[in-house]
Amino acid sequence: MDDRSNTIAGWVLAGGIVALGLTIVTGEYFHAERPEKMGYTVEGVEEESTGGAAAPEKPIEFYLASADPAKGADVFKKCAACHNADKGGANGLGPNLWNVVGEGIGQGAGGFAFSDALKSKGGNWDFKLLNEWLTSPKTFAPGTKMTFAGLSKPEDRANVIAFLNQHNDAPKPLPTAPAEAAAPAAGGEAGGNEATPADNAAATAGK
Repeated sequence: MDDRSNTIAGWVLAGGIVALGLTIVTGEYFHAERPEKMGYTVEGVEEESTGGAAAPEKPIEFYLASADPAKGADVFKKCAACHNADKGGANGLGPNLWNVVGEGIGQGAGGFAFSDALKSKGGNWDFKLLNEWLTSPKTFAPGTKMTFAGLSKPEDRANVIAFLNQHNDAPKPLPTAPAEAAAPAAGGEAGGNEATPADNAAATAGK
């Protein structure tokens, strides 16, 4: 009985050794590095881009022409932890933004202590500069104390600018028609009859 048990145990052990050996040999034979990109390519089919370059933005005047201050108020909720835009409102972690459109950049309106990076910019906040700031504060003024990353969608930026423009003692006229590319026509000659954003603003102001 013991001999039979030993024989069976021997065969089981031998079978295990053979199976282990086959596993090692097979693994070595079929071994392949994990590809950098999973899946396979179908010839003749273009790869769909999931993170391709976005279409170039139009000038901010294009988006301001259809901007909605009410939508801007919703987007501004992202800023409300640090800012308010109420007339006479107190500064928070960031400055009060009433009258920010047209205000001097980093000039300490309302007693807020702006960073030297922003103070050094000079000029006044207009639609174009506000758009640049809202796109990326750190790019606009490297060294700024502003930690907000920015708004990637030009429509969101235009809506916020329209909202801030309303929170002003003297709101500025917004463009009334989409402004196409601001660059001059090919050859460097601009059409003499094309209206500029400034013309649109002047026309609106005269109504």
